[in-house]
Amino acid sequence: MLCCLNSACHNQPNPDGTMFCSNCGTRLVVLRNRYCPVKSLGAGGFGKTYLAEDIDKLNEPCVIKQFAPQIQGTASLNKATELFEQEAKRLQQLGKHPQIPTLLAYFEEDNRLYLVQEFIDGQNLLAELQQQGIFNEQKVRELLLDLLEILKTVHQQKVIHRDIKPENIIRRSDGKLVLIDFGASKQLTMTVMTQPGTAIGSFGYAPLEQMEGGKAYRASDLYSVGATCFHLLTGIHPWELWKRQGYGWGANWRQHLQQPVSQDLGRILDKLLQEKYQQRYYQSAAEVLQDLNLPPSPVLPTQPVIAAASPAVRAISPLKQALANAPLITKLMLLYAVAVNVFILIGLFWIPLFSGITDSPKTIATITPIKTLQGHSDKINSVAISPDGKTLASGSDDKTIKLWNLTTGEQIRTLPRQSFSVSSVAISRDGRTLTSVSNKTIKLWNLATGEQIRTRTLPTESFSVSPVAISPDGKTLALVSDYNLDGTSASYSLYEPIKLWNLATGEKIRTLIGHSDRVDFVAISPDGKTLVSSSQDDTIKLWNLPTGQQIRTLTGDFPLFYVAFSADGKTLASVSVGGNTIKLWNLATGEQIRTLTELSSMVSSVAFSPDGKTLASLTFGDETIKLWNLATGEEIHRFTGHSDAVNSIAFSPDGKTLVSASDDKNIKIWRLR
Repeated sequence: MLCCLNSACHNQPNPDGTMFCSNCGTRLVVLRNRYCPVKSLGAGGFGKTYLAEDIDKLNEPCVIKQFAPQIQGTASLNKATELFEQEAKRLQQLGKHPQIPTLLAYFEEDNRLYLVQEFIDGQNLLAELQQQGIFNEQKVRELLLDLLEILKTVHQQKVIHRDIKPENIIRRSDGKLVLIDFGASKQLTMTVMTQPGTAIGSFGYAPLEQMEGGKAYRASDLYSVGATCFHLLTGIHPWELWKRQGYGWGANWRQHLQQPVSQDLGRILDKLLQEKYQQRYYQSAAEVLQDLNLPPSPVLPTQPVIAAASPAVRAISPLKQALANAPLITKLMLLYAVAVNVFILIGLFWIPLFSGITDSPKTIATITPIKTLQGHSDKINSVAISPDGKTLASGSDDKTIKLWNLTTGEQIRTLPRQSFSVSSVAISRDGRTLTSVSNKTIKLWNLATGEQIRTRTLPTESFSVSPVAISPDGKTLALVSDYNLDGTSASYSLYEPIKLWNLATGEKIRTLIGHSDRVDFVAISPDGKTLVSSSQDDTIKLWNLPTGQQIRTLTGDFPLFYVAFSADGKTLASVSVGGNTIKLWNLATGEQIRTLTELSSMVSSVAFSPDGKTLASLTFGDETIKLWNLATGEEIHRFTGHSDAVNSIAFSPDGKTLVSASDDKNIKIWRLR
């Protein structure tokens, strides 16, 4: 059998002896008269991956990666080419290692770049998790012992992988692990890669320094190892927690365990999951292996263990010892240096005070809530307001959906308890239907009566329901799948496609492919005609929802993970990781209107006021809501009143009221004018 290499083809295998593809008519080729493609393994924005046979090695299986990027713009194309070439270089640099795919060839043919590598016969750990359930401690320990030995070799070659996650770890048929996909890897310069660059990695698994500044250290890979272990121990994608808590989730990972772990493993994960790399304690894979090989302690499901002090802190004691033994002249010189610095600091503080030189900070009005709604017993994830402004819906981790009278604040009813946390609620444009998302279940409710209209359980291929978007009429569901088109696990592809489903029939409508990296958010315009997707490939793509055709690509400076439409559908707001910015776009022209940059931390979500003149923003792990004047780009109001992180906000249709939901289990109502 021979598979067509036309990147736009469905790549159905053709019988031996066939000259042209039966599907698209393209001439069938054997690359370099040696590598015979036999089956498509997956597709993404960079191109396609094929299972192939090496004719010169008695038809030994191998993998062909074809570079055929579906992206626009010179900068994006150059970046994509760089990453593709980078993978070949890293595989070549790492040489033959029994647990890293061997590079067999890298070449250009018919104006396409191709990478041929060793075929790994096995299953990635995400697929294993889905099929066999969560890992126990012994299985995680075995994973760490195997994976860290691979990382020792990788780091010794001055390479940082930068995208360690379950999908990029394959368990071979002999049980050994193989680390794949070095497309995001980075060459280490000196001891660390310190030049800020494009943030690369996968949300939830990549550490703060990698996503905010594009910096990569050995300890960055170790954080990803810790996040991978957490996912396999709990079945919870770290990104789901990161969206609510930012990197703070790493301090409370134990509360999500379904079974306890030993103190030893707990301490190791505590150290791996430290937010700041300087405090991560472990700076090499060898240090983690040393702790893993210590005699085990018993399993004690007690309070979280605080990670030991960082090497920088532990280095103070030797310094004190050195000073104690230093000559008198050395001590006097040190005291003189300290005194000079103290006088300088005092001068810097007092001179402006006496000279009257002060910077008058911009005055920002602080608004307090007019009403607090209580009733949920756990954190609230989502709120939505009906088009007539009379009804408020809320979904919570307490597995309930509550309806409230927005005017009086009284609770109208609680809908039947769900089996899982309610992650999202939305109300249709006609105000008749409420849609809720809970785990893999989408439910439609009659808003007036509270009766359930329809239930749709997503197919098993939809391992995660995030990101997900529902059209205003409640008929179409858009989600990002963890699987390839043929239902196989995306072992060789990072770029999960967007799939559209008919909620009435439960049938799949179509698949949208175009991004060259992970898609992290999807949204549908108020008129239901346009789908927008944001990705770690630094792009936003606009799609015609009825036809599935790509309309336009908007390019950002950092990976983009959240987008929101204005009420009239003419303006789009995008939130980036690393740049801490909110960008506003004119959807008719694709031009950038304005960038909001006075942001102290990473923005988690935004919402437009109905008149499109103001924008509300939330920050990860913060209880404050900020309001921006879109004409000037200035912050004009700050809402304080919640005692924990705010997860969701919604404007009333008349723009006079803002509603917020928080981890503090409360809903607050704010009067804007």
